[in-house]
Amino acid sequence: MNMKVACVGEAMIELSMMGDTAGVGVAGDTLNTAIYLKRCAPALQVDYVSCIGDDPFSQKIHEFIASQKIGCDHLVSLPDATPGLYAITTTPDGERSFTYWRNASAARRMFQGGKEPDFSVLDSFDVVYLSGITMAILPHPVRLALLDWLAQSRVRFAYDSNFRPALWEDAATARAVTSVLWARADIALPSVDDEMALFEQSAEDVARRFQDLGMAGALKQGADGPLSLGQDVQQSYPPASKVLDTTAAGDSFNGGYLGALLTGAGQAEALMAGHACAARVVAHRGAIIPPDAI
Repeated sequence: MNMKVACVGEAMIELSMMGDTAGVGVAGDTLNTAIYLKRCAPALQVDYVSCIGDDPFSQKIHEFIASQKIGCDHLVSLPDATPGLYAITTTPDGERSFTYWRNASAARRMFQGGKEPDFSVLDSFDVVYLSGITMAILPHPVRLALLDWLAQSRVRFAYDSNFRPALWEDAATARAVTSVLWARADIALPSVDDEMALFEQSAEDVARRFQDLGMAGALKQGADGPLSLGQDVQQSYPPASKVLDTTAAGDSFNGGYLGALLTGAGQAEALMAGHACAARVVAHRGAIIPPDAI
């Protein structure tokens, strides 16, 4: 029986700006990871768990996710709802900035069909992956209920804090929720820049904190390559041959790393697989690159 992985979050319409014109796509941090995970480990069953609307753009999202061989059985269409939208602009050296329109996104209503939040949809999966963005868009009572569900569930849990300050009520709430999730995570996939900003620590202090926690995973350090968590791995990571757009660099690392790890690779091989996937992604514009580029 194939391992089943649920990636939980928000799929959005993406505008990738090229001067005064824009390419229209579909992306979102956990969706990006789901796609690269499936591409890197086709034998895994990868499903996307979210809510979308019933408008033409939501239909585009559904069709796109299905075209990537991602399961859509738990992609719920809500009447009179719409998806979020964001635009990417990049500097000449590949650094990106984002403009968002997502306050009324259907994904903010995940797990809320009844009187109480219901996470039973996740019970059938072997691995659940979500991010700080997933947590940030949920109403706080739903967040707390999800933390309780995770505390009681035996599901293998992978997490990336992916800190976006504008999505949270305040930094203190983000730190509190993220700290609980790091304590629960079976596979930790933090980025050093996010953790420095969220916990107001130096890069060295972030690395020390995760090493002291003793969890498995990888601390993403951009072009320097990942720091192994949970076991000592000493290896060098070749730089990307070209950097056009760093959008989804961390998401694609997560997909490559998880794809290798969940199909039996050792830690060193999984770290290299994540780094190699991200290096290929940053050589293209937009979050999702052509399938034949992986």
